[in-house]
Amino acid sequence: MIKPINLIIDFDSTFTRVEALDVLAEIVLEGDPRQSFVLDKIQDITNKGMDGSLDFRASLEQRLDLLQADRRDIEELAERLKGQISRSFLRNQEYFKSLRESIFIVSNGFTDFIKPVVAHYGLNPDRVIANEFIYDEAGRIIDFNKDNPLSRNGGKSEVIKQLDLKGDVYVIGDGANDLEIRKAGYANKFYLFTENVEREKVMAEADHIAPNLDEILYELKMSRSLSYPKNRIKVLLLEGVHPQAVELFEKEGYQVEYMTSSLSEDELCEKITDVNVIGIRSKTHITEKVIKSAKRLINVAAFCIGTNQIDLDACTRHGVAVFNAPYSNTRSVVELAIAEIIMLVRNLPDKARAMHNGKWEKSAAGAQEVRSKKLGIVGYGNIGAQLSVVAEAMGMDVYYYDLEEKLALGNATKCDSMEELLGLVDVVTLHVDGRPENNNIFGAKQFDMMKDGAIFINLARGKVVDVKALRENILSGKLKGCAVDVFPREPKSNDEPFESELMGLPNTILTPHIGGSTAEAQENIGSFVPNKVIQYINTGSTAGSVNFPNLQLQPVHHAHRLLHIHHNVPKVLAHIDQILAKHNINILSQYLKTNEQIGYVITDVDRAYDDDLLEELKQIEPTIWFRVLY
Repeated sequence: MIKPINLIIDFDSTFTRVEALDVLAEIVLEGDPRQSFVLDKIQDITNKGMDGSLDFRASLEQRLDLLQADRRDIEELAERLKGQISRSFLRNQEYFKSLRESIFIVSNGFTDFIKPVVAHYGLNPDRVIANEFIYDEAGRIIDFNKDNPLSRNGGKSEVIKQLDLKGDVYVIGDGANDLEIRKAGYANKFYLFTENVEREKVMAEADHIAPNLDEILYELKMSRSLSYPKNRIKVLLLEGVHPQAVELFEKEGYQVEYMTSSLSEDELCEKITDVNVIGIRSKTHITEKVIKSAKRLINVAAFCIGTNQIDLDACTRHGVAVFNAPYSNTRSVVELAIAEIIMLVRNLPDKARAMHNGKWEKSAAGAQEVRSKKLGIVGYGNIGAQLSVVAEAMGMDVYYYDLEEKLALGNATKCDSMEELLGLVDVVTLHVDGRPENNNIFGAKQFDMMKDGAIFINLARGKVVDVKALRENILSGKLKGCAVDVFPREPKSNDEPFESELMGLPNTILTPHIGGSTAEAQENIGSFVPNKVIQYINTGSTAGSVNFPNLQLQPVHHAHRLLHIHHNVPKVLAHIDQILAKHNINILSQYLKTNEQIGYVITDVDRAYDDDLLEELKQIEPTIWFRVLY
């Protein structure tokens, strides 16, 4: 026989986000010049009473003496408190209604304002046990019932003892007077609720620290709004991504670990075992070995444009959605390219170096304007296309080459081959992706095709250029100069030395992979990528994923959402629907989107599911990954 469960829930700072008497003080003292002083004093008394450092009855008497409230103030307080319910309680309101006969609100507050609030949210006001005000004929509060055990220390334990509850008893609260119930032996477990306030003196003795109600209901295997508490979602952020990302993930309730460096494959395999979301930039490589080591991984967040450092095929086969930032740092890369074009055409790197060495070389020799120069863009994607527009605005003639058919912007001219482009232009700039086919696409043969005295810029990927051939063409004078921001081998952190054959060359600009490293770009990326990940976790939406079928989904209310990822083979959707029909589950809405490798099914159902249903859905043969969202 299953034991009944009894939930004993505190009111102040647990069911509500606030301490009721603190709010009452704001009401009573509105417009009073003493307001700030009295509020601080009341909050100090409240905290001392809650952490056990002040006798509770003394705490209560001192606060009421300071307030001098009346019945109208209490009515106003009840109305205000209805809008101050803890967020995780609000999320789980409909589940609470089904548990209303298992829940007691036991509080050292007062029934006068607690009953109207809990009744408003569907709980049974007859199961509220709290203190009671005593009013005079004019409705002023003159005292409280001192015979009520809740008006003194140890009162909650005495109340629970008198209830003589059958079954298991679990206490949810934020203070020492909640802890005392379990310490007295009248409860199985005390959950310290820290969503609104953390009391260090109570933390040390709590059975379980719960940052929200979802965590408690998950622990108790009870129905809840979220299938998996957000505080259990672990996020690992590497390579010093923008702090905005940390803030957004933590605000959502996730556990975040932040590192400024990248990790090797073996280090990452060890670190990623229980991680749900990993955020990287360009140096960390997510390989098949890493993916296999990540038992709980659901997302890879690339805080950059490129994803060549991620084994997308392995991620897809293991049901891991990948999101990147395809537009967020485009402008920053374009501006660096423009700056370097101007510097190299003017021969500024050598001029600046001479000045630092004490040489005054004032001369127009080798210095030209960029106006009327021909710019050749290899790769006409987001960056190449925007660079085209900005360069044309500066008076340059723009030519471009791309493997895919791309619409020319402005007056840019499309070239049918790279050879055609290289023979025409004065400046060549690369903006291609890091796919393996692009490795060493630019070498001795391509440099030979360029005009004598041309300029070469690589802000794309280190491996696309034969660095030795570039060095030879700079030293021979074939090229007037070059700018390189990316290298085949780059240090993992700022503490490691940098080495390159390009060091010390004339009219050469070397930068440490900072094309997208501006405050604006990193802040944009730090916001864009986490929001995509959070949207996926919260709603199942894959819009913007680079490896999953793209679906834009809105959350649904009063329903459950089931996510099923499977190998793209026939009849999976039919199998899912057969299982749902077998369990008499009504489908409210359903979506299926596929790509070459996988299918993604989202099903919204209108009634509670059981464990047998979930297990059967997991056991469908082509299943890669199955998740209950809520």
